[in-house]
Amino acid sequence: MPPQAMHLIRYGTLFGYLGEISPQTCPIHLVKYLFISTSKERLLVQIAVIGSGYVGLVAAACFAELGHKVVCVDNNVERIAALNAGEVLIHEEFLPEVLGRNHGKRLRFSCDSAEAIRGATAIVIAVGTPQGADGQADLSYVESVAHEIAQRSNGYKLIVEKSTVPVYTNAWIQKLMLQNGCAIEDFDVVSNPEFLREGTAVTDFLYPDRIVVGADSDQARKLMREVYAPLLDGSYSRESGAVPGRDNAEEMEYLETSTQSAELIKHASNAFLAMKISFINMVANVSERVGADIEEVRRGIGSDKRIGQKFLRAGIGYGGSCFPKDVAAFQSVARACGSRWNLLEEVSRINQEQIDRFLRKVRKAVGTLKGKRIAALGLAFKGGTDDIRESPAINVIQGLLAEGCKVTCFDPAAMGKAKEVLGKTVTYARDSYAAADNADALLILTEWKEFAALDLTRLCRLLAVPLVLDGRNLYSPETMSKAGLTYYSVGRSNGKNRALDFAMQDGALQLRPTFGD
Repeated sequence: MPPQAMHLIRYGTLFGYLGEISPQTCPIHLVKYLFISTSKERLLVQIAVIGSGYVGLVAAACFAELGHKVVCVDNNVERIAALNAGEVLIHEEFLPEVLGRNHGKRLRFSCDSAEAIRGATAIVIAVGTPQGADGQADLSYVESVAHEIAQRSNGYKLIVEKSTVPVYTNAWIQKLMLQNGCAIEDFDVVSNPEFLREGTAVTDFLYPDRIVVGADSDQARKLMREVYAPLLDGSYSRESGAVPGRDNAEEMEYLETSTQSAELIKHASNAFLAMKISFINMVANVSERVGADIEEVRRGIGSDKRIGQKFLRAGIGYGGSCFPKDVAAFQSVARACGSRWNLLEEVSRINQEQIDRFLRKVRKAVGTLKGKRIAALGLAFKGGTDDIRESPAINVIQGLLAEGCKVTCFDPAAMGKAKEVLGKTVTYARDSYAAADNADALLILTEWKEFAALDLTRLCRLLAVPLVLDGRNLYSPETMSKAGLTYYSVGRSNGKNRALDFAMQDGALQLRPTFGD
């Protein structure tokens, strides 16, 4: 039996060595690999990562952490200079440590893409794919990188697409390579989508739930297994100084698929998670109107293992660089296939409506907003990151400013990036309590852990009006009431002010609105 090639199929049976598996014989493989090779026998891959944004920087750092020689390339001279100076640039747990121990050894940063391409065996495309006016992903950056790879190639290259792209992008890149004079035997194109959550991206990369590799050749599949070998055989987690993470040796799935399947997996995953968030927000709106508690409802729903608790938290909606863009892009794919995906249109509509509903809640609680002093805790789209792209918190703040409010903000990580968007239209506080000082209301807009552990007695003393509107349901109404705070959250009315009345008529329970939303 060859080393490095003992496959455990997740159907509960150990079949032994199966040889090279192709997508033609089995479209999707749930494969675990038991590598019996020693670390000395393992191939270390020369990798070039094109793009130093969230995906590119984390991927480059983590590939180096796995032992590969990596160069991270970007045409932004200032960004590369900052990275070479030791700056981290994005807020991610464990990223400073991983960059610190690999930079200058197995990881370097460069603006010289030509040199990086020539020296690499695997070239990872991790550039932006922003949403166009029609909802489709803009692939102009991907196209530019593909052209340069074709022009600079000096031997076999494995092109790894990590940017989130629509189906058939891999086939399109292959076509571009051929049109630019590359021989078909001199390259492969692989889809290797990322499933990283901002705030836990390093841990997600090094201890993944699954790794998806969409490849159409044996050579590409073999090289991708070498790239991920320290995760597949569990050796990375046993290294001294490894980033701590859960022991998932028996849980991680390595899926080998066709390129089209891998591309669809990424878009479908994000669309489903966005749908789950919009679904629980819709349930929260019903809960609020009938006098139920969405926190009790979600625990009941999430206790069903088929559903689960993750992404089942009511609030002011999803944001970030992925969900809004990927939902729109998946809708565009559906239209191209001759279908109109009304479900995803409704997911987007509900998400936008959550911001409007929360602003209506603020108006109802505060009264006339013009001239009122509002404290806003949270600027990032979620806790654990400094990313403010499509942030519901920013949208709420902009809505308050449009109505003449004076807003003071605080966020543990996103203040710098928020200043680029909000500028001097708001005041930036040094901490949560400084933001709350003499405010007419305090709004919790991002689920940072420190916002869930505030000194409520101190908060009550500082506020001009002891009023808190919690868009992330970080507290219980009972806790806030004991602290002397008037508290509004999402999907909870504690049985009071029920918006529906009821009566029995002709054997059926009739529900009737008692007042508007």
